[in-house]
Amino acid sequence: MEILVVDDEVSLRRTLRTTLESMGHAVAEAASGEQALRQLQKQRFDLAVLDLRLDREAGLDLLPKLLHASPGLGVIVATAFATIGAAVEAMRRGAFDFLPKPFTPDDLRVVLQRWLQVRSLRSEVADLREQVRGVFPETDLQTEDPELRALLEVAFRAASSEATVLLCGESGTGKGVLAREIHARSSRAAGPFITVHCPSLSGELLESELFGHARGAFTGAVQETEGKVAIAEGGTLFLDEIGDLPPAVQPKLLRLLQERAFERVGETRTRQADVRILAATNRDLKAEVAGGRFREDLYYRLNVIELTLPPLRRRPRDIKALAEHLLRFFARQTGKSVTGFTPEALAAVQRFAWPGNVRELRNAVERGVILARGSEVGLADLPSQLAGPPSPSVEVGGAVSLEVIEAEHIRRVLSSSPSLEEAAQTLGIDPSTLYRKRKKLGY
Repeated sequence: MEILVVDDEVSLRRTLRTTLESMGHAVAEAASGEQALRQLQKQRFDLAVLDLRLDREAGLDLLPKLLHASPGLGVIVATAFATIGAAVEAMRRGAFDFLPKPFTPDDLRVVLQRWLQVRSLRSEVADLREQVRGVFPETDLQTEDPELRALLEVAFRAASSEATVLLCGESGTGKGVLAREIHARSSRAAGPFITVHCPSLSGELLESELFGHARGAFTGAVQETEGKVAIAEGGTLFLDEIGDLPPAVQPKLLRLLQERAFERVGETRTRQADVRILAATNRDLKAEVAGGRFREDLYYRLNVIELTLPPLRRRPRDIKALAEHLLRFFARQTGKSVTGFTPEALAAVQRFAWPGNVRELRNAVERGVILARGSEVGLADLPSQLAGPPSPSVEVGGAVSLEVIEAEHIRRVLSSSPSLEEAAQTLGIDPSTLYRKRKKLGY
């Protein structure tokens, strides 16, 4: 690695340099903060070893300046005046690790190895992000719709704060996409973004997924498990479809929002959480509160900033641009030389009501690119419902499987129902079951 040693004592700098060079690292020296910052302007370093007590300045004050001058730099703080308080403060300001003087070459080697592992993991994460960009379309938040523009302006202003944001709107309108963008524009962007799908589990299992559990807390709990709250430490916890949060879990989430405190299932020890909460719902939470299904105090804690994303049918000027953006992405992904839509196909895309919103548009364009025989997606390549009434092949009594009939029936009920709960009532199934079916079908 390229390592910068920042220490005001010449003998200590030289000793440390000799030790590091014997391990195969390239080393530069700086006797002061000013010299260190000049070095960072001239050269990229992987790591800095920083003494906490320089001649005329405190290493703790220099630490954030080094990190600002060289994002991604690892900093190991070393001092002969080691205290727990100093170590905690150094880590809080961005240090990777803390070494009390005197330390041995083996002590130093262990810390360097840890940094190499962390750097390797960061590289893997970056590679995975690149791979994900190849599987899912990049976020496209460009819009000609005044309503959505105004909403995005508020969202991006709120991103830099710690405020809880409640994203409302129909399924498929992009609530999850916007939540990720808020996280990416926040001071927590370098931290994790963890999603919890509230309808996917029963109350007890959801509580365990959120907060973790102790060993033996319930049948099958053979070892203690960290919950999503702990995994999201220093980052953002996104609660998707929070309107489906079981009543038993609601007071525990309220406590997390109010006190940043929680306990694992089967444990009495109170733990602190450093997470920002974002939430999304396709339900009318005010109606849920009025019906006694959602706590009023939790609702007001969640909607510090409430944003309702408009459905795609209210954004007619955006449909063409979105469809073409998705077409370019799927053409690259599939390696096909598809460059656009035929006039008939584009007219159908713009005319359709898109009850499944952006998610349904994405699926339709992906299908179109896959099935296209030439350089353009034709009307026949798109789902049949875009051409007009549903095909006779999905009529009850026709030569079609029950699976296809069920999928079409669920799609129609979802498109005509104001909420997931009402659609579930019409279908005679639990909202959690409908959530899983809808996710599987891509609606």
